[in-house]
Amino acid sequence: MADIASLLAAYDDQLRAAEIRNLPPGARVERDGPVYRVAGLAQRGFISGPRDLGLCGRALDAVIARQRRFFAARGEAVEWKTRAHDLPGDIPQRLLSAGFVAEERETVLIGVASDLPILDAPAPDGITLREVHTDADLHRLAELSSEIWQEDRTWLATALIDQLRSDPARTVVVVAEAAGRMVSAARLEIEPETEFAGLWGGATLPAWRRRGIYRALVAHRARIATARGIRYLHVDATENSRPILQRWGFTAITTTTPYVWTP
Repeated sequence: MADIASLLAAYDDQLRAAEIRNLPPGARVERDGPVYRVAGLAQRGFISGPRDLGLCGRALDAVIARQRRFFAARGEAVEWKTRAHDLPGDIPQRLLSAGFVAEERETVLIGVASDLPILDAPAPDGITLREVHTDADLHRLAELSSEIWQEDRTWLATALIDQLRSDPARTVVVVAEAAGRMVSAARLEIEPETEFAGLWGGATLPAWRRRGIYRALVAHRARIATARGIRYLHVDATENSRPILQRWGFTAITTTTPYVWTP
């Protein structure tokens, strides 16, 4: 197992570049000083940059204001992704002063795919895991996501359909079914030109939780990653999933908080 410093260095060196390079269809990236902004995403715009922005005070305020004006002109919300080890340390306070709103803080976890102790975990009795690709299945998945989160997530089907059509080798969508009904779903997002793949979108209907489905989905995706030669799995974990994933061999390296501005 790599130490935390090595994992954090790999995360900063590889994933920060990948999140503005490996974009879905229709998205475009522009550089503005030290930051990169991505427009044309399915849900909202996105801003990221290196660990150290290399500026502070009024110069940083000016960069923040330019991003807000850019997305205001588009009538588009935007997320500025921050990490706890970013510099300068007052980025969150300056974003708040500019009208951005903090969403839930998550813990960045990294696991060595081939070393996870749950790698061979099977699906629970009565549950079938299946990789899905068809438009019909992806619309069913979006309906499942909408039911779980109690909000309209129909956009997810379009986003996944476009993603799988443009680069089918990059995204693996897995669902768990009971008697033919989808009860849980998750994705493996492979980051080209890195050693990483991300575990995203894991969600289960409340009545089907605490039965081992989540563990089986993590294990299934870890096996896929290992078979493809991927070294690391990364997760932005909520406080519900963080302790579970840490028991399964993942290491916490930092935290991440999205700051969102909505016109």
